[in-house]
Order: sequence, then C-alpha cells, then structure tokens
Amino acid sequence: MRELTVTEKDCAQQLIKYLSKYMEEAPKSFFYKMLRKKNIVLNQKKADGSEKLKTGDTIRMYLAEETIEKFRKTPEKPAAGKQVKYPKLDIVYEDEKVIFLNKTAGVLSQKAKETDVSLTEALGAYLSEKNAGEETMFRAGLCNRLDRNTSGLILAGKTVAATQQLSELIAERAVGKYYLTVVKGTVTETERIRGYLTKNERTNRVSIQREQQGDAVYIETAYRPLCAGRGCTLLEVELVTGKSHQIRSHLASIGHPLAGDTKYGDAEFNRRFREKYGLKYQLLHSWKAVFPELTGTLSDLSGKTFTAPLPSSVRRILQGEHLTGEGL
Repeated sequence: MRELTVTEKDCAQQLIKYLSKYMEEAPKSFFYKMLRKKNIVLNQKKADGSEKLKTGDTIRMYLAEETIEKFRKTPEKPAAGKQVKYPKLDIVYEDEKVIFLNKTAGVLSQKAKETDVSLTEALGAYLSEKNAGEETMFRAGLCNRLDRNTSGLILAGKTVAATQQLSELIAERAVGKYYLTVVKGTVTETERIRGYLTKNERTNRVSIQREQQGDAVYIETAYRPLCAGRGCTLLEVELVTGKSHQIRSHLASIGHPLAGDTKYGDAEFNRRFREKYGLKYQLLHSWKAVFPELTGTLSDLSGKTFTAPLPSSVRRILQGEHLTGEGL
C-alpha cells in the first residue's frame, strides 16, 4: 500500500488528473477500474475520480509496488558527460504561488520539437531543485507565451489553483498586458484599432482585414506614443486581444511596422537598425502586467503592476535614437 498526501501545490485539481500525473504511463481506464474496486481510495472512502482535491487529502493505493513503479515515468537522464544547459532565469517576482520571469529574446517559451530546451524546462529544473524532496505531482507551466524573438514578461503559477486562476484572468483579458516597441514613422496620437486576423498555418503568417471574412478572428490593439525620433516612434502597446503575431501585423497594416521585423516589416527601415545596432529580429518587449482587484488565491497580486526591465540591447537602441519615455 502506498499513501500520498495532497500538498497545497496539488490541490484544486481532480483526483483523476492527480493520479495520471503520478503514474503517467497508466491509462485512465486503469485508474477508473481501481477506483471502482476500491483499490484506490480518497480519505479512506470510495471515489470516482471527479473529486476536487484539497490540501491534506490522503490517497491510498492498495497496489503492488511493482505495479506502481511500472506505471511511473522515469525521468530521462542526460547522456554521460552531457549536461543540459537551461536558459538563465531572470526572476521579476516570486512568491509561494506564482513566479514571473523576464524572457530573453531568442529563448523559446515552450518546446517546438522534442530536442528543444525552453523556458518551461528551465523553470521546471529551477523549481525541482528549490523543492527537492517535496512530493508533488504539479509541474509548473507558463500561463502566457511570447514569440521566440520577443522578450519580456512571462507569468507562471507554482500551484494548481494559482495556475488555474492566472490562466483564467489572462483568458478573460482581466490582466492588462503592455508592450514596448519602436515602429516606423511618426505617431502623434493615442489610438485603439480594430480588425480581423487570419492565420496561414502553413506559412506561419497572418493577414489583417477590416471586415470579418471566413475564419478571421476579431482583434483589438491600443497604442500610445511615448517619444518620436528620426523617422521612428517609441510606442507603448496594449494587447487587448491576444492573437498570434497581433501587434506586429496590426501595426504594420496601418503603416507602422516594427523595427527589425523581417516577416511584416519594412526592408529599408530594418536595414537601418541592423547596420547601426545589429538588430536581427523584431524589437518587441512584453513590458508590464497590470492586475485588477482580486480576492482568493491570487489576492496578494490585487491591484499590482509588474514590470520587466528592458534588455541592454534595447536600451542601447533607444539611447541611439534619442527615444525616452516615462518609467524607462
């Protein structure tokens, strides 16, 4: 018999999900069968798997140790002499429930292929080392993602309940997400623009239309000029809706492409920044996250604003173009 005690990190999820994480190689049908036969019980009572776990709940598995270990996934170890090199974590904020990171441009948020090492794996390694010896089935995951070459704020939960609430807040657009970018041309007015976005999965490009066509989805982007320079403007951009390549394509569609953007940008404008500053990708930084008034699990974040400092490479460009703004 093996007994597990639910920690705060694991509460607020269904029993069946917890069991599936504990014995990753076992099919769900196995768990349902064991629950029906009372070979797995919750708080010494029969369960059906749909129960929501609470801190301190006990799960007893009346199974042979060989059976349990057979279904447990053995973590892959790096080949002899080969050390996995994780991206360095730049921690903006951390408490017992959440961790916010400042992602470096060029680092993947999540794996694109099996051999990739992304920020997700780096976070997992960091928390595993920090919580060594703690029995938990929870694996921290990112609640928002950024394109590989976009830098800035990434939000992640450290418990099931925190991850669920954080993901819901982002999905419901309750968290204000603000970016910094440099665009072509002089922008003088604060604007809120709307349109419809269609993505071509084959080419990984999107297009913007004024009217809804086919499977195009509604998008909304707000921006505020912070400073104008020589043929360019530093913008604060609010991502009202969060669609793929939204900021890059939406601003390009109104004649203000991002500096360095090889996919949606202006070739001559990009050449200027590449030759002068070595910029090879879009200058886009996830700058701030503004939280609403909150209660419950994330009440400690209520009304707070979190800021990811600008990379030194971006600061050098802003200084070179004489672009300044409040809070920079």
